[in-house]
Amino acid sequence: MSGHVLDASGIGVRFGGVQALDGVTLSLRPGEVCGLIGPNGAGKTTLFDVLSGIRRPDQGRILLDGADVTRRSPVWRARHGMRRTFQRQQLFGQLTVADNLVVAQEWRGGGGGWAADLLAAPTRRTHERARRARATEVLRACGLDGIADDYAGTLPVGRARMVELARAVADGPRVLLLDEPASGMTDEESGHLASVVRHLAAEEGCAVLLVEHNVAFVMGLCSRVVVLDLGRVLAQGTATEVRADPRVRDAYLGAAAP
Repeated sequence: MSGHVLDASGIGVRFGGVQALDGVTLSLRPGEVCGLIGPNGAGKTTLFDVLSGIRRPDQGRILLDGADVTRRSPVWRARHGMRRTFQRQQLFGQLTVADNLVVAQEWRGGGGGWAADLLAAPTRRTHERARRARATEVLRACGLDGIADDYAGTLPVGRARMVELARAVADGPRVLLLDEPASGMTDEESGHLASVVRHLAAEEGCAVLLVEHNVAFVMGLCSRVVVLDLGRVLAQGTATEVRADPRVRDAYLGAAAP
């Protein structure tokens, strides 16, 4: 085995006459934090859609823990350890912060369904306690335990982004895809986000791939950076290597690169 938790090879996607992705190959190891950057229209969101199963590629294949998941649905991938956040906030606004995390674990079942709810069955109560304990643990790790009972729909953007991250990791993902997670955050909030992502990768072995337009945030957080341009991988390496690459400067970073 390659040691990769995620392998995407030769990914191609075409929209009519536009080649959105052209032979993209990308892999992630457990515990790695990788940044995906590039100009608008480079194919970053399309690649996320392919990796998460929302869009099927025209060419190439995707392996998750060595298993070919190219034709698997987003739900199947999520239940086998791949989670994703989106550019647009997707919280259950009418639920509390804690309940958002409990809902993320409900797919495992085992509680007996509505009948067990009506009868307050012991199995249901046991699973409920375990899921709430996990939600409390994750909220504490994310610095959100003080707002556990607040309704998610009342939160400012920065807090809502952190709740989305907490919900995505509540069930222990193997791969986490973060789409512009620092969008709308203050510098303090994005710094806290970075520390949580580092902890998640280091302590739980989760592989993280993130798309973010805040280049300084990506360069400070990610152990490896992949640059897309016009649907192709233009460069990849450490932050220092990518910053120094003249092709990357010409295509994206510019002369004033951080």
